[in-house]
Amino acid sequence: MNGMDLLDYKNKASVVIVFTGEGKGKTSAALGLLVRALGNEFKVAFIQFIKYWSVGEHIFLRNIADLYKDQLYVYKGGKGFYKAKDLSNQSISSKEHKLAAKKTYLKALDVLKKGNYDLVICDEINNAYFHKLLTKKELITLIDSKKPKTSLCLTGRNFPEDLLSKVDIATDMTKIKHHFDDHFIANKGIDF
Repeated sequence: MNGMDLLDYKNKASVVIVFTGEGKGKTSAALGLLVRALGNEFKVAFIQFIKYWSVGEHIFLRNIADLYKDQLYVYKGGKGFYKAKDLSNQSISSKEHKLAAKKTYLKALDVLKKGNYDLVICDEINNAYFHKLLTKKELITLIDSKKPKTSLCLTGRNFPEDLLSKVDIATDMTKIKHHFDDHFIANKGIDF
C-alpha cells in the first residue's frame, strides 16, 4: 500500500457520515463510532438533539467522562420528541422546541468551526431538520463548516436525499420488523 499505514487514519482526510432511515440503530451506530474514535485516542464531541430524558447512552457517557476528560465532550440539547401536526398533548411549545434546536445547532457549529475534535456526532439532527426546527441552509452550513481533519456524523430519520452528494458515507437503517409495530413499549437497554 505504498508504505501507507492503514491505521494512521488521523492524518487522512475526514468524512461526513449519515445514519438515517426508519430502522433501529442510528444512535447505536454513532455510539459505535464514538467508541472506535476514543479507542484510537481521537477527540470526540457528542451533541444530541431531541433526547433530553435519561437514556442509556447518557448514563454511559456520564460514567466515562472522567476517564476521557478533555478527549470527550457531551452536550445534550433539545426538548424531546416533536410532532408538528399535533402539539395538543405536548407541554412544550413549538417555539421552545425551535429555540432548543437552534441552541444545540449553534453549539455543534461552534465545535465544528473551532476544529478541536477529530469526530463530531450530531445525534438526531436529521429529525430536527425534518420537523422544521432547523433549516436546510443550516444543515448545509454545518456540513460545510467541517474542518479538514474533523469527521462529522449526522443521525436521525429523514436525511434529505438532495444532500447525499455532500456526504461520504450514508447508511439507511431499514426496518424489517420492530416490536413497536405490535404496540410493545421500548425495552430499557435495547431501545433506550
